[in-house]
Amino acid sequence: MKTTLKIEGMSCDHCVRHVGNALKGLEGVRSAEVDLQKKTAQVEHAEGVSLDALKAAVSEAGYEVVA
Repeated sequence: MKTTLKIEGMSCDHCVRHVGNALKGLEGVRSAEVDLQKKTAQVEHAEGVSLDALKAAVSEAGYEVVA
C-alpha cells in the first residue's frame, strides 16, 4: 500500500531525515520518501499499518500530519 501524508512543521533537511526515520522505524513500513518542498511523505507499507500509526510516528517526531 502507498499512503501520502501532508506534514507541517518541517523546515530543513534534518527535519526530512527525522520524519523519514520515524516512519521507517514502524514495523511494516517498507519505504518513506519525504519531500521538504511539497511538505509530504510518500509511505509504502504493509496493509496492516494504519493511518493512525503513521500519524502517531510523525507526531512523536515533533511534526503534524494535516488533512
